[in-house]
Amino acid sequence: MTATATSSPPAMTPRRAATAALLGSALEYYDFFVYGAAAALVFNGLFFPSGDPAVSLIASFATFAVGYVARPVGAVVMGHFGDRIGRKRIMLATVVMMGVASFAIGCLPTYGQVGLLAPALLVVLRVVQGFSAGAESAGASTLTVEHSPAGRRGFFTSFVMVGYAVGCSLATIVFLPVALLPVEQLYGWGWRVPFWLSAAVVVITYYVRSRLDETPVFAEAKEVSAVRKLPLSDVFTYHWRDVILVAGASLMAAMQTLFAVFSLSYATSVGVDRSAMLAIISGAIALSIFGIPAAGYLSDLIGRKRTMLIASAGCALTIFGYLWAISTTDILLIAIFAFINMTLFFSCYNGVWTSFFAEQFPAPVRFTGMAVSNQLGNLLAGFAPMVAAMLLVPGPSGWLPVAIFGAVAAGIAAIAVIGMRETSKTPTELLGGPRAAVLGAHLPAAEVPEPSGHSADSLMSKFH
Repeated sequence: MTATATSSPPAMTPRRAATAALLGSALEYYDFFVYGAAAALVFNGLFFPSGDPAVSLIASFATFAVGYVARPVGAVVMGHFGDRIGRKRIMLATVVMMGVASFAIGCLPTYGQVGLLAPALLVVLRVVQGFSAGAESAGASTLTVEHSPAGRRGFFTSFVMVGYAVGCSLATIVFLPVALLPVEQLYGWGWRVPFWLSAAVVVITYYVRSRLDETPVFAEAKEVSAVRKLPLSDVFTYHWRDVILVAGASLMAAMQTLFAVFSLSYATSVGVDRSAMLAIISGAIALSIFGIPAAGYLSDLIGRKRTMLIASAGCALTIFGYLWAISTTDILLIAIFAFINMTLFFSCYNGVWTSFFAEQFPAPVRFTGMAVSNQLGNLLAGFAPMVAAMLLVPGPSGWLPVAIFGAVAAGIAAIAVIGMRETSKTPTELLGGPRAAVLGAHLPAAEVPEPSGHSADSLMSKFH
């Protein structure tokens, strides 16, 4: 009786996993949006004073990008332990790290108070944020995919990015009244409040995740001793093609930072009211709360690849309309193109990539494989606002090079998606491609199939 109980895997709890993933993602993107808004509006003056406002803005966006440089490192380290000791423990660690770093940013002294120490401390804390975020989305996606039944993985795992919409909406609710403060109060204490309030999200998220079981897939992998000693080595030895393709597809994330970060600074530079622009950006993202799960559900019906290609083509076209609308300073036009670009087309990416990317890798290396490849692609997303600020030229059509840059990123992502495996109908135990050894990491020995005349023992020996 004891042996049977010990070998019995945890039950699938897709709704609880989706909730835990949503909350963690909400924290990550709350911090993302708050930091991005602060970088666009106040950090250039508080931490990087200079005689040239353009230079200060680029320096401010550079600290935003530094967080993305740290993400692949976090993906390697936290992904390793996520595949070695379990998804749940690492998901608790990422929440604590992100929350502590965000709260500490709100406590930092400014350049006027301590000189160069201020931007140095900001960079350090941004690195901690990036290190944590490097594992957050991949870990939450892995955890939810492995808790979800085949045929519903796209829908349940899409709630990772519903957290993105919730987090950005919460950030706006907090940051919008702060942005309305008089300049003296905004630069004095107002910008700190949104960072301090992240502590509340941390407490709620930690509580929910602490009550979640380890995934059945990881528990069974551990049961049959299929946990890998060096997951990163296996990823680059056996799954390097998947790494390249997922990294390429992840370039679509540049659309997100162009939309939510660069466009805010560009809009204010051409005369669009700061509060109105924040409201438009946050409104389009808030409406994604409905678009993202709809896209995840659609991907379960028509396939991940088709839904992702719709996203790539739609975003590549509508980024031109969005930036053009900003150049006209017409609030209604900006709102219309923001809705089309973000709420409709980018939701088709956000609702699918969390399941699609995780499904490209087998369970014993899934956390590491998705985290590393996704964050390599996200490097461009982190640098996109800085690159866009350098590409922007004076004049009514000065936005055009930025739009071309965004369209090229979406085009590369589309090419990568075409090369990836369709996984929407693939049973969970067969995810990760043709390497038969992955089967032994999920199923009890008696259930392991024996394709092509190979025995279950030979499959496991290949994996080890």
